[in-house]
Amino acid sequence: MKKIVLVMLLLFVVIVYPNETNASKMPYNLTLEPLNKKLKNAKGVGLIYQVQLNPPSFERTNISILAVHLPKPSSFGNYDSYEGFASIPNEISWRFQLYPTPEEDSPTWAGRFDLITAEIKNTKVDVRLSNSKTKKLGPPILRGTLKSCEENN
Repeated sequence: MKKIVLVMLLLFVVIVYPNETNASKMPYNLTLEPLNKKLKNAKGVGLIYQVQLNPPSFERTNISILAVHLPKPSSFGNYDSYEGFASIPNEISWRFQLYPTPEEDSPTWAGRFDLITAEIKNTKVDVRLSNSKTKKLGPPILRGTLKSCEENN
């Protein structure tokens, strides 16, 4: 009986344990920090995880952003909104609209993008200014990187 238990334990260690150590560390969460230190109250979070969309298809990666205490976009020039912008440098990027909540003084901006099929690594996630009429994307206000996320997980 002891031999069977020992053999099963060894099989578990040899077969299962290496698979567990290579498992994905998703979901990732990132803190989005202001690039301009004068915006000390502005912060955001990014959530990156796998989603299964309907109708059933292969898993895709979702990036969701929530940002708070951002100045009015117009205070930076000809901008009227914020967008989420994620990129794998020199490979691919995604941009998506962030929508304000109805709070009067300083709305929370939030949005998501569900259709990522690329492997997520070395990814920058930004909250950027945007002009919704011209579709012009402005400079980043907040930023986080997946590299910093991997170090924290």
